[in-house]
Amino acid sequence: MASSVWKGHLTFGLVSFPIRLFSAARSETVSFNLLHKEDHSRIRQVTYCQAEDKPIPRTELVKGYEYEKDHYVEIDDEDIKKVAPKTAKVMEIQEFVKADDVDPVYLESSYYVAPDEGGEKPYALLFQALRESKFYALAKVAMHNREHIIILRPGAKGILSHTMYYQDEIRQVDEFRTDTSLVKEKELAMAKMLISSLEAEFEPQKYHDSYRDNLQKMIEDKIEGRTVVATPAAHTAPVIDIMEALKKSLAEKRKPAAVATASAAAGGGEEELPLEEAPKKRARKSKVG
Repeated sequence: MASSVWKGHLTFGLVSFPIRLFSAARSETVSFNLLHKEDHSRIRQVTYCQAEDKPIPRTELVKGYEYEKDHYVEIDDEDIKKVAPKTAKVMEIQEFVKADDVDPVYLESSYYVAPDEGGEKPYALLFQALRESKFYALAKVAMHNREHIIILRPGAKGILSHTMYYQDEIRQVDEFRTDTSLVKEKELAMAKMLISSLEAEFEPQKYHDSYRDNLQKMIEDKIEGRTVVATPAAHTAPVIDIMEALKKSLAEKRKPAAVATASAAAGGGEEELPLEEAPKKRARKSKVG
């Protein structure tokens, strides 16, 4: 199992049990090293003392906080441990909020929450209660040299947690707004049909990083001495007629249900039915007549 990033007790009310957190996800990327162009030797970064004008070993480094220009106070790890809040060892649930009220923009890093020995039953109780109540728990926890608000929510197999951005960390952009009065009813109907035609189950395993794949293929080609082939450039034409663009998109991607109603939404005329439904409608008309 992955190494824990935090160990302690989770408490809510008078219930307390041991848990640990470990990372639920990590980014994967292709990394490069800096080399000397002449001989491909690795470049080392040297720690350098400006006052003495010479390189110094890392054993002589200390942490310092600049409280005014060029004036520092020295801080060591023991100083930091002394002022760590109680949330460094105890994650206390502050409140429960409706799941639908949590805007995903506040979610930062993701962690699995696992019970430690002796905490299995209260852990299962909290998990089941969160799942059935449709509530998330908000708790405080100190890790990585700062105190976080953390969101606990039920996942498919257990409790997941997410560190949360504070309100002053969310960027408020005045230009980020939408004028829905620009949207026409027929355009909206066609857009909904296009969404329906592209509907699918959420299957994250079918997605992959093509940029990373291309980098790895390029590296393999260069190692083997093969010619590197450039990726074809994407062509995007400006949308002049939104309705026409929606119709063409739907023609390429639509499902049977969308085929049945596309013409009616676009032109307001009689609905065109699939062949298997057309006789039924004609039969209904004949009964009325």
